[in-house]
Amino acid sequence: MPIGGHVSISGGYAQAAKRVANIGGDVLQMFSASPRGWNFPELSDEEREAFFQTREEKNIAYAYFHASYLINLADTGKTGEMSRRLMTRELGVASEVGVRGSVVHVGSFKDKKAEPELSTQKYEPVLEKLRDILANTPDDTMFIIENMGTRKIGVTLEEIGWIIHQIGDERLGVCLDTCHLHAGGYDITSEENLDEVLTEADKQFGLDRLECLHINDSRDEFESYRDRHENLGEGYIDTSAFTALLNDSRTKELPMILETPGFEGKGPDERNVEILRGLQ
Repeated sequence: MPIGGHVSISGGYAQAAKRVANIGGDVLQMFSASPRGWNFPELSDEEREAFFQTREEKNIAYAYFHASYLINLADTGKTGEMSRRLMTRELGVASEVGVRGSVVHVGSFKDKKAEPELSTQKYEPVLEKLRDILANTPDDTMFIIENMGTRKIGVTLEEIGWIIHQIGDERLGVCLDTCHLHAGGYDITSEENLDEVLTEADKQFGLDRLECLHINDSRDEFESYRDRHENLGEGYIDTSAFTALLNDSRTKELPMILETPGFEGKGPDERNVEILRGLQ
């Protein structure tokens, strides 16, 4: 059962690998560069080697980038162009350091409150950038679309599936976030409810594309369309949801990444990892 968390890259990728190991994790998620502004990742040979060595020493089984929250592939101006460039560079670096790919919040349209209108005309800015990014990045990396808990692109499984089918590239994966599912009206708090959601996911994009899971409780009630993470057992998601994920044959072997605030407010911690492992 691979479990880990999103940790800081202060001091470099090697330090990030140590941090996730220190909380008892073997799955690493990190930003590729500082998320404060349009910062592009740049690594020296020494930094790459230090990361490879530390990852091996600490038995980190999986590593992912989480793309900057500035990314918006729906934007037709400067932000959209910077998003394209940053994602292209990030996936290039992912290949260099053995990171599987980037988990991405695709972005949003200006009419955020409108129901998704699944038309090629509306989504063309997104589709065009996705095709370009995939065409100009290494084949051993993945662009992983994360479901959203707010009214942004990816709030429904249907929307994610529609985008994937328009592109048709095997390098497109999906990350499902439990807080976002809860916020967006997908109930996973029993084996039966989880089965319904996974069956729908399989119908829309195929469970073979499900690359990893974000495991987070929620500070808000069901179908709130608010994305505020909470420590496991402290929010509105019953722990039966996490138990179901840990024991379902379709999800129990997937990398599980905590993005919880931490019981001391310092991000994913050993206590959250222990709680999750204890639900198996």
